[in-house]
Amino acid sequence: MRLTRVHVDTVLATGAKIVLPEDAAAHLVRVLRLQPGDACVLFNGDGHDYDARILAASKRSVEAEVFGARVIDNESPLQITLVQGVARGEKMDLILQKATELGIAAVVPVSSERSEVRLEGERADKRVAHWRSVVVSACEQSGRACVPAVAAPLPLQSALTQLPATTSARFLLDPEAAQSTATLSLPVNAGCVLAVGPEGGWSPRDREILREAGFSGLRLGPRILRTETAGLAAIAALQARFGDLT
Repeated sequence: MRLTRVHVDTVLATGAKIVLPEDAAAHLVRVLRLQPGDACVLFNGDGHDYDARILAASKRSVEAEVFGARVIDNESPLQITLVQGVARGEKMDLILQKATELGIAAVVPVSSERSEVRLEGERADKRVAHWRSVVVSACEQSGRACVPAVAAPLPLQSALTQLPATTSARFLLDPEAAQSTATLSLPVNAGCVLAVGPEGGWSPRDREILREAGFSGLRLGPRILRTETAGLAAIAALQARFGDLT
């Protein structure tokens, strides 16, 4: 039987006794009805799963003891960073959830000229916290023990200047580009950055900014895809050719 995986934001080690976060405790006790003596799996994003046993449980508090640790080796050799134009509500949640399942390494949310969503201050902080919880839940479900980073939203040009200065290939989805996922060549164990526009697409100025930052066009096919479809389709296509979707 598959054991429940729970993310905890703390250092984990064999022999450690910890009190689980209230939301995780509520899920284990109220939903799954686990009791003292039952087993679960904890992870904190360090690449390990930690086997644990519940010591005490109440409606709001669960104490568990770690009794083993295992390295989880299911990260893709293709490290993809998704530069995603911020989408509305559930669309953004869907993108983050499925991108995590598909093995994305990091997400950089951006605003651009045609963005329909503008985030600042406290509203931005709350949205980022929510996005990160969506990614954590997707890791719990998919068995990932490394949690993809989700950056705070920034204007496109500012976000691009903060990307790591590496030789990773940078791609801008474009249905009219000469290069396609079928003709693309990437080094073994390469990384890449994939830019996907918001609902309104990239403006001419956005495209100029991206190209000045080293992004080249990449074609998925002859059709224009919605923002919640385009990035996920591209990630899947790239993982199938250069990652671990075989």
